[in-house]
Amino acid sequence: MNRYNDPNPFDEEEVNPFSKGAAASALGSRVPPSEPVGLGHKHDATVDIPLDTMNDTKKKEKELAAWEADLKRREKDIKRREDAVGQAGIPSDDKNWPPFFPVIHHDIANEIPVHAQRLQYLAFASWLGIVLCLVFNVIAVTVCWIRGGGVKIFFLAVIYTLLGCPLSYVLWYRPLYRAMRTDSALKFGWFFLFYLLHIGFCIFAAIAPPIVFHGKSLTGILPAVDVFSDHVLVGIFYLVGFGLFCLESLLSLWVLQKIYLYFRGHK
Repeated sequence: MNRYNDPNPFDEEEVNPFSKGAAASALGSRVPPSEPVGLGHKHDATVDIPLDTMNDTKKKEKELAAWEADLKRREKDIKRREDAVGQAGIPSDDKNWPPFFPVIHHDIANEIPVHAQRLQYLAFASWLGIVLCLVFNVIAVTVCWIRGGGVKIFFLAVIYTLLGCPLSYVLWYRPLYRAMRTDSALKFGWFFLFYLLHIGFCIFAAIAPPIVFHGKSLTGILPAVDVFSDHVLVGIFYLVGFGLFCLESLLSLWVLQKIYLYFRGHK
């Protein structure tokens, strides 16, 4: 046999399969050029997610978790305080003073901070002082009325008392009480405004000039001198009333100074 005469098996092939070009064309015919090579074809395409976006999302999730934890902590703290107040039996609007006929809520020992309790007691003494002055003023004017001073001054003295006692509590003592409890600058300002008016009234009543108010309806020094020459007993009552208004004025000035220094130092 002549092996050089054997037919070439690759003669009928137009392209040699072992050549580089044939291999490339064969692969190109088997794999569609429009589909990427992979196990899942087009479903296996990789999606690029920016790392910054992932980091921002994780950061926001951490901030949200921290905010929720802080909110739960505050809720638990508020609940604990409410339970403590409830167990202590201190309702916020319970009228407990005076004990024999409660008309206002007043509990300095349990509601005012320890470092401010002394000032609050002084302010309370000042409020009780103006109540005492107005009540004694009614008594002195009543004695003067009985001695022939006229009924008009009696009714005026009663009006001063009926208006002065509740208004002094509402306008300056209760704002101070709440300011000490809540540390409210607005309520401190309200107190200072009306407490100055209170001091002005006490000084005016201690003198009691015959203007604005009827002269003998307040137990000041001028009415006391006037009635002393006619009725010694009435004059003594008026002098005592004058002394009470003077003491109240001095006490109020001292309380104002102490509370102002506390307010300045506390802020």
